[in-house]
Amino acid sequence: MDLEARSLQPSVKAMLLAKLREYKSDLNNLKKEFKRVSSPDANLASREELLESGMVDPHMASANQRERLAFSTERLNDSSDRIKESRRTILETEEIGASILQDLHQQRQTLLHAHEKLHWVDDAIDKSKRVLTAMSRRMTRNKWIIGLIIGALILAIVLILYFKLSH
Repeated sequence: MDLEARSLQPSVKAMLLAKLREYKSDLNNLKKEFKRVSSPDANLASREELLESGMVDPHMASANQRERLAFSTERLNDSSDRIKESRRTILETEEIGASILQDLHQQRQTLLHAHEKLHWVDDAIDKSKRVLTAMSRRMTRNKWIIGLIIGALILAIVLILYFKLSH
C-alpha cells in the first residue's frame, strides 16, 4: 500500500500516506496490546497491576478489562474497515491503470498502423515520380525525333522542288 500511495498524485498522496502511518501505528499498538494480554504472565501481571493501583475488587478489575477490550476491539474494527477501504481504493486504482494501459496499447497499434501506411504511400509516391520523370523524358525525346523528321521531310521536299525546277 505504501508503494502504491507513493506513486499517486501529490494531492492524494499526502492524505493516503498520513492514513497509512496512522494505520501502521494502530496496528503496532494493537500488536503490543495483544502480546501483553496473550502472554502467559498476562493474568499475573494484570493482577499485580491491579493490586498496585489499589484496585483489589475483582469485579472492578474485570469491568476495567472489559472496557479496555471493548475499546481495543473497536479500534481493531475501525482499522480493519480502513484497511478494507484502502484495498478497495487500490483495486479501483489498479483497474483504472489497467484500462489506461489497454487504451495506450490500442493507440500504439493505431500509430504503428498509420506509420506503416505512411511508408507505403511514400513508396508509391516515389514510384509515381520515377514513372512521370521517365514519361517526361520520352515525351521530350519524341518531340525531338518528330521535329527532326519534320525537318528532314521539309528538307526533302525543298530538295525535290529545287531539282524539279532546275531541270
